[in-house]
Amino acid sequence: MLTYILITLAIVAVAMLLLCVKLLFRKNGEFASQHIHDSQALREKGIHCVIDQDREMRQQKPKVKEHQ
Repeated sequence: MLTYILITLAIVAVAMLLLCVKLLFRKNGEFASQHIHDSQALREKGIHCVIDQDREMRQQKPKVKEHQ
């Protein structure tokens, strides 16, 4: 049982080390942003985050009055 725990801890430690390689060895290293609005390629294709798309749709369409 103890060997499984030690093996698991070793695997987690190696995974954390590999995730941090860029941060540790590169000056001003940082993880790239995962937000859609930060991606130049997606912006060129006209793809926005859902919040921006919702805002655009609300501005384009006039409100429809409901009949009572």
